[in-house]
Amino acid sequence: MDDKTSLGTEEHQIVTIQHHIMQEQRRRFPQASGAFSWLLSAITLATKMTQAKVSRAGLLDVIGAVGRSNVQGEQQQKLDVYANNALIHCLGVRENVAIIASEENEEPITFDGRSGSGKYIVLFDPLDGSSNIDVNVSVGTIFSIFALPADAEYVDPTHAVLQAGTEQLAAGYVIYGSSTIMVYSTGHGVHGFTLDPTVGEYVLSHENIRMPQMGSTYSSNDAYWDTFPIWYQDYLKHLRSGDTGRNTSAPLSERRMSQSVRMVRRLPISACGQSSMSPPM
Repeated sequence: MDDKTSLGTEEHQIVTIQHHIMQEQRRRFPQASGAFSWLLSAITLATKMTQAKVSRAGLLDVIGAVGRSNVQGEQQQKLDVYANNALIHCLGVRENVAIIASEENEEPITFDGRSGSGKYIVLFDPLDGSSNIDVNVSVGTIFSIFALPADAEYVDPTHAVLQAGTEQLAAGYVIYGSSTIMVYSTGHGVHGFTLDPTVGEYVLSHENIRMPQMGSTYSSNDAYWDTFPIWYQDYLKHLRSGDTGRNTSAPLSERRMSQSVRMVRRLPISACGQSSMSPPM
């Protein structure tokens, strides 16, 4: 199947994520070799593998804990392990990946012989919210991509992966729910792609996603109120006061979702988002 196809008489175009990535690269980086799109294709493949398991979670032996904890001290779920292994495998066979780091592994994973300029580092949470899969709550994959610093030494891969967020080359997430949607950005807009199960491709469905200028909902984990800095507390009080410049004096509504990927997904897509706050690290 072509990446970009016209169907019917209304010139309805199907744009896959691979076509979109390559199109953006040609437009913004004409000298690009295609290595970056090859890397992203590994992430899309791994998430398709995970989606296949999530969609059949009640029918397969993939629900429940495995008896181990991850680096956050959380109980690892069977689907955590599967999603993690899928990403490690798919990224591991890409020669342009130098280092990967996962929430499910204590140390970064390095690939010998791949150090040097132009190589990539991929960080990910393979399955955010996996403990809720048995109650049919949406879960997701979160990822971030950096360039391997030119002076990076494999004797200290931790130093290589701990870069500032401003150094990201790309970042995104996949949410597995009533539909599977992948959202990513390379710093030039945020775009969403829905997995079409009939063709097995992520297809452009949400172009140039933006937060609304003025929302009606905010999200805050108020269980940590006493640990919030004073400026957090002052801002939340402002949101609750009703004096936010909207056409109504009613305060904003609060809606809290436990998984980061679900919360980030809802705020811009529902056109009601205003702010999302969690305890500072």
